[in-house]
Amino acid sequence: MANKTISSIAKDLNISRARVYQIIDMLDDNEKPSKDSNDRYVIDDSVVNAIRKYYANSNTKAKQEKTSPIDDKVLDIMRRQLDEKDRQIEKLTQLLNQQQQLNLSTNRQNEKLLGTTTNNPPSHRTISPP
Repeated sequence: MANKTISSIAKDLNISRARVYQIIDMLDDNEKPSKDSNDRYVIDDSVVNAIRKYYANSNTKAKQEKTSPIDDKVLDIMRRQLDEKDRQIEKLTQLLNQQQQLNLSTNRQNEKLLGTTTNNPPSHRTISPP
């Protein structure tokens, strides 16, 4: 195969010329094409194959990412909401513990009061009129 141009590769892959240049920049150094005296890429079969391979791999990854039901923004929002719910649960747990402590203290005071009145028989004092 004769040397190809960026335009012909772009047309074959149905992508823009700019995307072909991006792919060339992403290739390993040993796969990148050399430039001629006019500062144009000299693209042989090995470079075309490397571009096709890179494009196929990146295209597969992009499709996999597109089919993923949760993107990064949604995931970040969900994480923040989950963190907020964790804080709310922690606060409610603390309030519940405080309420239980207060109930226990109140029950002890009530038992103490009931214990002193039931253990001590009522005295038969007579109230004298004034």
